[in-house]
Amino acid sequence: MNRATFILRGAMAAGATFGLGAVAPFVSTAFAADATSDLDILNFALTLEYLETNFYQVKAKAVGLTGEAKALAAMFGAQEAEHVSALTAAIKSGGGTPVKMPTFVFPVTTAATFLDLAYTVENLGVGAYNGAGPLLKSKALLGAAGSIVQVEARHAAAIGLLTGKSPVPNGGFDKPLTKAQVLKAAGPLIK
Repeated sequence: MNRATFILRGAMAAGATFGLGAVAPFVSTAFAADATSDLDILNFALTLEYLETNFYQVKAKAVGLTGEAKALAAMFGAQEAEHVSALTAAIKSGGGTPVKMPTFVFPVTTAATFLDLAYTVENLGVGAYNGAGPLLKSKALLGAAGSIVQVEARHAAAIGLLTGKSPVPNGGFDKPLTKAQVLKAAGPLIK
């Protein structure tokens, strides 16, 4: 049984228990499970981690965050930088070349617009990891991606609570996003 078949069968079994609507996104992911290499997935994740690191370490200072928002941005920036280091090391150890950090454009000028975009970016990261995770062939890399997506979800929840938005915007199941969906959302932020 290949990985795609395993994911598909698991999703179908879960669908019998939780309902098709809860697992339909996983079924479509299963059909595309062998389309991308682990190194491609890691480099895609690295680009998103660069984006988040730059957002928290550079843009947060430019909009004049204060109080809890400033403290969270500093903590999140350090954690996103750890993700960059871990992904860079994993790509190199796998024989790949890490992508270079692109230039970013963040359309925020106030603390409020910064936090709105932070909520969007963090939830985008969660969806991206959830969409890419089943595509990873390496169990070790899947475990690492799982530990990162948990942190991204905590970031999103913290920002949601800080801004009065839902800490769980998709209910009991986060939606996995395809590469195309992630690029559509993040593309305008990358020069």
